[in-house]
Amino acid sequence: MGVIRVQHNENYTTMSNYHLRDNRLSLRAMGLMSKMLSLPDDWDYTVAGLAAICKEGREAVRKVLQELEEAGYIVRDQSREGGRFSGYDYTLYEQPREAEDPPVE
Repeated sequence: MGVIRVQHNENYTTMSNYHLRDNRLSLRAMGLMSKMLSLPDDWDYTVAGLAAICKEGREAVRKVLQELEEAGYIVRDQSREGGRFSGYDYTLYEQPREAEDPPVE
């Protein structure tokens, strides 16, 4: 069996393997989750913003966000300004909110 060695010098992300080993998630969901975890906390998490930094379009990003939300990795709350809808606030979890057992490896 081959060995992979990676030299981490700079500009890398440390994240949980939980979502990468969750067999319920598609590869797209794993990739978008990883991308989102690599972004700074103050980044503007919107469908349009994520689509701008991904190859997929808005509809594909929207579907993947829905998949992550259904799996418990994302909680989406509507935000309001002056009583009007102004977008969504996303809370991203490294493990699904209802996770009791670790994913099967």
